Amino acid sequence: MSQYALPDLPYDYAALEPAITGQILELHHAKHHAAYVKGANDTLEQLAEAREKEQYGNLVGLEKTYAFNLSGHVLHSIFWQNLSPHGGDRPDGALADAIDDHLGGFEAFKRQLSLATSTVQGSGWGVLAWEPLGRRLVVEQVYDHHGNVGQGTTPLLVFDAWEHAYYLQYKNVRPDYVTKLWDLVDWEDVAARYSAAADAS
Repeated sequence: MSQYALPDLPYDYAALEPAITGQILELHHAKHHAAYVKGANDTLEQLAEAREKEQYGNLVGLEKTYAFNLSGHVLHSIFWQNLSPHGGDRPDGALADAIDDHLGGFEAFKRQLSLATSTVQGSGWGVLAWEPLGRRLVVEQVYDHHGNVGQGTTPLLVFDAWEHAYYLQYKNVRPDYVTKLWDLVDWEDVAARYSAAADAS
């Protein structure tokens, strides 16, 4: 059975300082993200064992655990690629045009995604996503790691609002952390995700 693997970061742990300290980034990637990868793999093995033995009493719990861990793995994998020590500024080209058309311009979009990330209740994510039915960009809040399956959206830019992403550095002032994330956004990565999602729908 194929297994999920923790991806390497495209930069060193200290590369995103001062916005994100090397200590936080290492804990976040090597401990938290790694735990979601292990959780997804472990749950797949438990599901395979349940099928083999035809013992489905724990199926609901196992499916939920698998979805939680896999979503955590997917969102974190996007998050690392969305960030760059050379990021910041704003997008241009087709992505910028779509933000203007669908979200009222870059500054309005930036305020909306910042607020979505800062105010997600408990743990979760602020997300810029492509919604294929309406063929438009949307801003979403994702709670914990649960995907918005009903909307069938594709995440393009994700901001992690779990406390492990910022608390050691920013304490309980999540908005300060979100402000710093904008200085790290790799718009080339986001634009490539936008093009792929729009072309596929």
